[in-house]
Amino acid sequence: MPFIVDLTCGSVEKEYRSAEKGHFGGSILGLRLMAERTPAGLDPYDPGALLYVAAGMLGGTAAPGLAKAVFLAKSPLTGVAGEAHALGPFAAGMRAAGARALAVVGRAERLSYLLVQGGEVSCHDGAELRGLGVAATTDALRARHGQGAHVAAIGPAGENLVRYASVMTDYAFPAGRYGLGAVFGAKNLKAVVCVGQAPAQVADPGVIAELAAAYRDALTTNPLAALQAGVPGFAGWAGDPLDPGYAAVRNFSVSGPPGLRVPGAADYEGRAVAITGGCPGCPNDCLKVYAPPGAAERRTGGLGQEAFLSLGWNLGIDDLDAVLGANALCHDLGLDPVSLGGTLAFAMECAERGLLPGGPAFGAAAALPDLIRDVAARRGPLGGLLAEGSARAAARLGPDAAAYAMTVKGAELPCFDPRVQPGIGLGYAVAPGGPRYDAMEHDLDFDPGDGLLYSFAEAARIGAEPAPVAVLDAERGRRSARLLRLWSGLDALNLCVFASSPTRPLTIDRLSTLVGAVLGTEFTLEDLLAAGQERLDAMRAYAAREGGGPDELPARMHDEPITAGRHAGAVLEREAFERARAAFYAELGWSPR
Repeated sequence: MPFIVDLTCGSVEKEYRSAEKGHFGGSILGLRLMAERTPAGLDPYDPGALLYVAAGMLGGTAAPGLAKAVFLAKSPLTGVAGEAHALGPFAAGMRAAGARALAVVGRAERLSYLLVQGGEVSCHDGAELRGLGVAATTDALRARHGQGAHVAAIGPAGENLVRYASVMTDYAFPAGRYGLGAVFGAKNLKAVVCVGQAPAQVADPGVIAELAAAYRDALTTNPLAALQAGVPGFAGWAGDPLDPGYAAVRNFSVSGPPGLRVPGAADYEGRAVAITGGCPGCPNDCLKVYAPPGAAERRTGGLGQEAFLSLGWNLGIDDLDAVLGANALCHDLGLDPVSLGGTLAFAMECAERGLLPGGPAFGAAAALPDLIRDVAARRGPLGGLLAEGSARAAARLGPDAAAYAMTVKGAELPCFDPRVQPGIGLGYAVAPGGPRYDAMEHDLDFDPGDGLLYSFAEAARIGAEPAPVAVLDAERGRRSARLLRLWSGLDALNLCVFASSPTRPLTIDRLSTLVGAVLGTEFTLEDLLAAGQERLDAMRAYAAREGGGPDELPARMHDEPITAGRHAGAVLEREAFERARAAFYAELGWSPR
């Protein structure tokens, strides 16, 4: 039952969709509403565009893997359905305030925010919030509505319609990708505030308690869960040097030894802001908050796994404090670190090659904060250019620049290099919403020699058998499509991929038990995969309707092999990639685009 909010006229209605099967109140329902209520070709910034925010039927429940909300709209970066998920307490805040989902249309006359309280939604003037960062906005709204309020807010980047502006929830938990913060800004919507203390109800609290206890026990036996729970955590890159080709270095242009330092665990000492309790009901504490001791705003330093790569190595920077500070600043200004990092790396390579005179330089850590502020404010010619993202910036710079925009469908690639992990490359290319590093489990986890052996039996349940990581064939395509479908099901239900099958403690059987214990109905693997398929089909249909970009990777991934280390020679040979992609389509029942 979503609330339908029209910011233009201030109306709020409830739409009853509980008789419909299979949407679980999450992104599938949002995609249905977008298809029903918006015409093809509508500009993402048009007042008629629909913005969907949902905890759904499962998100926000105090249980392992359920602290997740979805934000969905037509992306100003890609022109297709942009979906981002926020971990942390916001989903629980929505449920406690009496809402499972909001569908927002229209544009407020003045900067405003929505208040969800007691099962009602109202619109309030927020003009005094203009120009404030996420932390100051959250402080102001909590001062007005209570310190227990949960806040999803945009920063100046969203107000200034930076095409990859993010939405930040409760200071540190981003819904980062695809520019949904700019959709907020186009609607003159600064924030959504949730106030309430009514926890989400479950059908069988005893089973939930048993699952939580089993998950806690698994923290000592499951290596990925242990890594996530530990310090600095799986997002705090530390330890041994990375193999050449594992991650992007200088805009994916360095295919040999990176020449950059990986921090040690001791380097994170004195930089932790919060390392436990981020996701209510989940014992894993994956998303931790780090910032340099002297940062102007430290509470926004939620550290995702991509931040160190996107704002560090991909820019030729290995100074940990520079990266942590840039990450916290991005979040406070409301910028996606992945697209920002990809766009800055593009600009740095263009400058290095003489295509952007006066542009930024790789390795210039001291210049990074001002660059970030310029982009968020669209300040100056460079800030305005880079606020458009690298694909549009390349079009403005001329045809020679296009080769250095590492994008798919207009969105910047995550920094896990697909030349080494071809299944990731297939996912980047084919996923209908644009490239995500967490759309499926990674190829290396299922390599017979280097993979996570304990997960092989679990992956086999969906037909994903182990295979050497370097092999790119039709079976790689089918396997990758099956993994994508599985995690699409998790996304459709607002189940956390970082807690779930095939490599984390919530196995397929435990996921089935979890959903059943929350909803009070039987739930099977077939139900999960059906939800995953429906979500993918709906996103692909929307992309086709909107004329979304091709399912293709940048040429660099096909033409420039890795040159050193154990992955030397790895490259996505074009004919093999096309055969694997055809098998990927066939597995999902899709025709080539």
